[in-house]
Amino acid sequence: MTKRKLIGVLTPSSNTALEPLTSAIVGTVPGVSAHFSRFTVTEISMRDQSLKQFDDSKILEAARLLADARVDVICWSGTSASWLGFEKDRQLCARITEATGIPATTSVLALNELLAAQGARTLGLVSPYVQDVQQRIVANYAGIGVECVAERHLDLSVNFEFSEVEPDTLRGMLREVARERPDAMTIMCTNLHGAQLAEEMERELGIPIYDSVSTVVWKALKTIGVDPRAVQGWGRIFSEER
Repeated sequence: MTKRKLIGVLTPSSNTALEPLTSAIVGTVPGVSAHFSRFTVTEISMRDQSLKQFDDSKILEAARLLADARVDVICWSGTSASWLGFEKDRQLCARITEATGIPATTSVLALNELLAAQGARTLGLVSPYVQDVQQRIVANYAGIGVECVAERHLDLSVNFEFSEVEPDTLRGMLREVARERPDAMTIMCTNLHGAQLAEEMERELGIPIYDSVSTVVWKALKTIGVDPRAVQGWGRIFSEER
């Protein structure tokens, strides 16, 4: 029997989008499967109560449960570092690996790697978040030399509600952001049903679309030694060699 490749995924507790999307993406690759562990996340805002949800100790507890399944990589499929600061994810990955001996990555670090590989200097940002969270994201990308030349957000803060955003709403937001012709666009949230729209909307708009669910799967596959081009039908992120 060929050795299986197991991807461990850390999931916000109120997220209902990323698990089926992640499983659908990796389901196209023989021998690869995704396995999930949750910790509490119910609100996205700049309130102290919301920020405390991303305390590393809670995330590490969930990571240790994934380690019991002997996964080959542990992924934080969440975008909190986009507003808390990218160093937060770098520290989290180091702590996960220290605690489990397993390599770790995140949606945001993977996105940043993709933008750097593309040489992107301008970004279109689509999210469900409230204004002050969105502003933090814009500022953090400016700090690494990526200008958000267009953004759209839905002013939602209840995490469960993100998953109920209609695909046509996301299509409309992407079309509006694309008018500024950014080098790349991102759907910044792992509880939006955006990953499956990437290929369709890239054909329409002619701009790479990096969905947060897809970015971490892309990096996970590279980490476990699987060519991301084995994934078919989920957009340029997987079809282009990097």
